[in-house]
Amino acid sequence: MPLPLYLLAMAVFAMGTSEFMLAGLLPGIASDLDVTVGTAGTLTSAFAVGMVIGAPLVAVLARNWPRRSSLLGCILTFAAAHAVGAVTTSFPVLVATRVVAALANAGFLAVALAAATTLVPAGKKGRALAVLLSGTTVATIAGVPGGSVLGTVLGWRATFWAVAALCLPAALGILKAIPTGRVKQEVTVGPPLQAELAQLTRPPLILVMLLGALVNAATFGSFTFLAPVVTDAAGLGELWVSVVLVLFGAGSFAGVTIAGRLSDQRPGLVIAVGGPLLLIGWPALALLANKPVALFALVFVQGTLSFALGSTLITRVLHEAAGAPTMAGSYATAAINLGAAFGPLIAAPTLNTSVGRSGPLWSSGFLVAVALLIAFPHRTVIAAGRNDYAYRGGRYSRRRSS
Repeated sequence: MPLPLYLLAMAVFAMGTSEFMLAGLLPGIASDLDVTVGTAGTLTSAFAVGMVIGAPLVAVLARNWPRRSSLLGCILTFAAAHAVGAVTTSFPVLVATRVVAALANAGFLAVALAAATTLVPAGKKGRALAVLLSGTTVATIAGVPGGSVLGTVLGWRATFWAVAALCLPAALGILKAIPTGRVKQEVTVGPPLQAELAQLTRPPLILVMLLGALVNAATFGSFTFLAPVVTDAAGLGELWVSVVLVLFGAGSFAGVTIAGRLSDQRPGLVIAVGGPLLLIGWPALALLANKPVALFALVFVQGTLSFALGSTLITRVLHEAAGAPTMAGSYATAAINLGAAFGPLIAAPTLNTSVGRSGPLWSSGFLVAVALLIAFPHRTVIAAGRNDYAYRGGRYSRRRSS
């Protein structure tokens, strides 16, 4: 894999740390800013909404911008938003900084996802995506638990400052190693913007975007509220939250690695095996959350299954959106974060039901069940091999390879 791809992954690590870190910081933020844990959980949804809006918006604007400038501007804006968030005493202002950070993150990912798939041959798109997303999985293994420990020892604001600082070496790497060229030759020799947007009317693309959103909603619905599951349902101390986050992150890394090997050639296998297991896993975790050993094991398994299934579906989005070379990354980003926006909103009310702090785990099981019910009648479309589009003479031609 080319060096620029790993530099992009380093930036994704900083951004992934921010996106996931609230799972270990919600109790401290809620106490400091005098809001409930459920209300503090809307910070995750605010971030996700910003990602959904920002991905296509910035992708459109960046079509004619130099790639390096686009990536650099996004990551510096991201760092500035965290600096403001670290000093504010107002919850609405903190929400606003999360939206701004998400807009920057979305723009970065939209350009980076499109860039990653052009750095490698068509048959290695899944592996390139796995390398890029490894920045997120490493963030869940190291960045998020580290941020949780830092937040426990020094307060949640210290974690925000740490994320801002993490952006600086990533920005330097982008400045030094990413070419100054525009997003890709597709802007001038590929399809016009209207044709790229028209891809969103294709049923196969809509299907895989919907499935990716549902699976990610299940993931974020539970991940956002892992801290109260650990401290209340399992009765463990706050520092154990970091241990659980490390286990989930290690599982997510394993899942992305598996998907990187199989998502190009055998997406149907990942979905057919991983989907039912993921469905069983969330209720199992809800029922066994009060048993620490079972909690630790199942958190790792669910991290693996969630990211294997989720990243496979997002790879399918990139394949099905191959006729939109400069916008495909934004479609994938939007699908991911529609789920991240709605998952915590669906899960938060369950915290006050009879199932208590295990409520989000049950809601995740419900979301996966909905995804599988939608996927089953269309399994042949989802399991199709890789496909690529070429734009010639004002129209698309599609070729398949097995």
